[in-house]
Parts: sequence; structure tokens; C-alpha cells
Amino acid sequence: MSIQQENSPFGILRAMNSKFVYLASGSPRRRELLQQIGVAFRVIEAAVDETALKDEAPLDYVTRLAAAKANAGWQRSRAPADAPVLAADTAVVLDGSILGKPRDRDDAMSMLRRLSGRSHEVFTAVALRVGTGLNTMVSRSVVTFRSIDAAEAGAYWETGEPQDKAGAYAIQGRAATFISELRGSYSGVMGLPLFETAELLRSADGPGQTSRA
Repeated sequence: MSIQQENSPFGILRAMNSKFVYLASGSPRRRELLQQIGVAFRVIEAAVDETALKDEAPLDYVTRLAAAKANAGWQRSRAPADAPVLAADTAVVLDGSILGKPRDRDDAMSMLRRLSGRSHEVFTAVALRVGTGLNTMVSRSVVTFRSIDAAEAGAYWETGEPQDKAGAYAIQGRAATFISELRGSYSGVMGLPLFETAELLRSADGPGQTSRA
């Protein structure tokens, strides 16, 4: 009976509501998504060098950074000391290249022009550091943009929304009107895939690594 309750939708929700984690991220979107599934958290700083390694594949890149952020957060003072540290990293990928946050307006316009009328991938890795080790999972989504003209891209830049977003867009914001199709995880494209996050939190009892891409 207890196993059935644990695996039921209500049991899963109760398990999420009982969790507390340190969130090694300053992203307001990740905070909102954790709140959405009822996980209590405290934000801690975990700055890492986000420079990609030479010839590093996007999947390897996001997994490495998420793990590095979780480990960096684990090294900071914590109370209670045994609370897990959750971290994530997201990459927008087009033609095998990672599109980071735009440097300026021209860079954002270039990204939006490249994304216009095409499909691209979004990888988000989630890492959970616990006393026994590190667990990771990766969400892969495919996002298709309709055609966007220069005037529309320029007006979008003026909203301020693309300035600190990978790929120069936010799926949860005004850029939602650009997206004609999404295959995968909406929350993953936002920056924290909730299915993978919940799976890690529910199975946080030992080291290991799982990839879902």
C-alpha cells in the first residue's frame, strides 16, 4: 500500500512538497518553476566559468556546467548541511552551434534572423548534488520559429526581453508568438525541466548519471 501511494500522483505531489533544496541559480524563471511544483528552496550563489571547451558538444557542455554549478553550490556553507543542491544550465543550439546570450542589439538581431523560419534544439541539464554524489538528467526539446521580419525582431529587442536570454528569446514571454511548434519540454526551454527535476528529487539517494536527450 505504501508503495502504491508513493507512486500515485498524490504521493508524488506530497513528496515534492516535503522537499527542500538549495538552488544554485539566480534565474527568476527557475525559482518560479520550483515554486510551481511546491519545492521549498533557498537561492545560493554558484558562479562558474561558462566558456565552452574546444569542440565540446552542446549536450556535454550543459551537463558539465550544471554539474559544476551544483558542486560549487555544495561547497558553500549550508544549513541544514544535508540539504541537496540543485542546478541547471540551458543551451539553444542551431546547426550544432550554441547561441548564448546576445552581446548587444546587433548580436540579438543576428540570432533571431538565424532562428527565423527554422527549427532549433534546446538542451537543459539538471544536476542534483547530495551527500552521496551527483545525479544529472538532460532534457532535449525542438522549437520551431515562424518567419520573423527585421522590424518585428527590432521591436522585440526594444521590449528588453531578449537581452539576458540564451538565443535572444524567452518562450514564456512575448517570443511565444514566434513559436509555431514545440516538441519536448516547455519548462525545459524555460530553463528547468520539471519532469527531470522531480525525478532527481524523488530518487536522490545515491550517485549516478542519467541522460535523457
